[in-house]
Amino acid sequence: MADSLNTRLAEGDDAALAECFRVHGSLIRSYLRRFIPTQDVEDLQQIVFAEIWRSRHRFDPARSLPAWMLGIAHKRAVDHLRVRTPQTVPLDAVADPAGSDGREVGDGMAERDQVRRALAELPEAQRQAIELAYYGELTQREIAEKLSVPLGTVKARTARGLRRLSRLLTPAAA
Repeated sequence: MADSLNTRLAEGDDAALAECFRVHGSLIRSYLRRFIPTQDVEDLQQIVFAEIWRSRHRFDPARSLPAWMLGIAHKRAVDHLRVRTPQTVPLDAVADPAGSDGREVGDGMAERDQVRRALAELPEAQRQAIELAYYGELTQREIAEKLSVPLGTVKARTARGLRRLSRLLTPAAA
């Protein structure tokens, strides 16, 4: 069965992907759980299987399918964790305080810190969608393509994330 599945996947058989998910989905899920937060596992598993399908032409049916799939899962987990790592703002990116008494720059930095802390409290999928939209200046369609998820998923993640950010930042503003 494994050799047949390997060959069918490499040849682009649609049913082979579904079978891969059925046979190896729990392996990929348990592997991802070792590295990323539980709430992100399902989304990342979908990304992994989408990439498996997109890169099926690079798969050698003579090799181990589970090992190849775990390699892809590992790369996506690392990418996922890189996105989660907070980015620091370089000092030269702060507005020039010339002509001010410095309070405006300090206030701006405090607000950025509040936003950064609030973003860190969001689930990864929501934070990623918002960061790509606002900091990466991508449209929701571009985000969907970049993450290989449906456009509706990006819209829902963004809306939920913005609602939660609003709740998190409202007490800070008061």
